Amino acid sequence: MKVLVCGGAGYIGSNMTAMLVSQGHEPVVFDNLSKGHRSAVKDVPFVSGDLADFGLLIDTLHKYEIEGVMHFAAFIEVGESVAEPLRYYHNNFNNAHNLLCAMDDAGVRKFVFSSTAAVYGIPETVPITEELTKAPISPYGDSKLNVEKMCSFQSETGRLNYAALRYFNACGAGGGGTIGEDHSPESHLIPLIIQAAMGKREDIKIFGTDYPTPDGTCVRDYIHIEDLCKAHLLALSKLDTERELVYNLGNGTGYSVREVIETVKKVSGKDFKVTETGRRPGDPPVLTADASKARKELGWKTDFPELEAIVESAWKWHTLHPDGYND
Repeated sequence: MKVLVCGGAGYIGSNMTAMLVSQGHEPVVFDNLSKGHRSAVKDVPFVSGDLADFGLLIDTLHKYEIEGVMHFAAFIEVGESVAEPLRYYHNNFNNAHNLLCAMDDAGVRKFVFSSTAAVYGIPETVPITEELTKAPISPYGDSKLNVEKMCSFQSETGRLNYAALRYFNACGAGGGGTIGEDHSPESHLIPLIIQAAMGKREDIKIFGTDYPTPDGTCVRDYIHIEDLCKAHLLALSKLDTERELVYNLGNGTGYSVREVIETVKKVSGKDFKVTETGRRPGDPPVLTADASKARKELGWKTDFPELEAIVESAWKWHTLHPDGYND
């Protein structure tokens, strides 16, 4: 299938592009490189452009005879979204609207959307099922939920088959440790801890040690990037016959901040300073996924359920790319 990968030079998008190629698909990357890295995407057609450019989207969809779209292009920082909500709604919602309009105009019906567990806000219960109340507490989560709603209404017209995939904590490096995570600024826990292990930051901070969890620190669900991408391929295929798919993507196993720190120490063989500080507002004690629906309906299974294997792949990439991508 000829697939347009929006945000294909980013962390998840570049891994997805590589997997599409490996499975015989024909991806085309569309990215403005505001966050992504050109060197992360090789040997596939690349369109340098912004999703706000309706004309370029239309031209791209027609030129490459696109049959399906995967959409990863979004701002992802929760705290930043609180400080700059209008910027987040413009980039995450308005640009998604523009993309869907271009798809509708070009007659492209298949759409896989990168959503988030942030749509649930502070969940009523854990593990989180897809049916739980959606009550995002940040503009980031709300912008993603509104795109889901827009897709749902559009699917009722019969002109869109879509999958909304709600990620928990995507992590690790794909392609045997060759396609890794390089954000600026970095905000994800595993690469931040790895930076501390590499001596690139003076410490790693634990925000809150008095949560009602086994060791007092927050517990999160970590899913390897390749397992995440596999679910996208399965969802894309299922859109041949299904109009609307919504799935949580997580391992279903929670690891605390302390456990992640100790795992990085074990894998790297390095010790580093850990600083304990107060809680951050809005951090739930535990966020884990019930991904049984995806497992049952997609036949999806994870190949990297253990945290140590996830960290090993990330450590490999960071040691090979101590300064990240070179662009």
